[in-house]
Amino acid sequence: MREEPALIERIIAPLSYLTMGMAGFIWLIIGLFTGARLKHFLQYHIFQSIFLSLGFTVIALFLGWISNILSVIPFINVVVAQISFLLNMPLLFGYSFIQIIIYGLMIYLAITSFVGKYSYIPWISDIIDQNVSG
Repeated sequence: MREEPALIERIIAPLSYLTMGMAGFIWLIIGLFTGARLKHFLQYHIFQSIFLSLGFTVIALFLGWISNILSVIPFINVVVAQISFLLNMPLLFGYSFIQIIIYGLMIYLAITSFVGKYSYIPWISDIIDQNVSG
């Protein structure tokens, strides 16, 4: 059974999500220099936030690359431009559909980590849980 996380862990974990892994990365460096051993809860959330941030970056680069390739093909370029516009146009409070999904996910993860729970994202959380020492 996993123990209840300390208050500082419940603060660093959501900060890690809200800063796209940067606060967690800094906490890992501090832990490395001080020799402190991070508990499973904090490792799980820090590595999950970093993994998600890298995943978002890779997906965005890949989709941009594919979009650029498809934009030179006649007729397909119009469809790609329309899809890109629809996904990125302001929808709610000036945020696009993609931004709403990403921010919603990050807020969900930040809230669940703040209350001391292990948030679950299919496939991603399984990978993180297998690779974080407990």
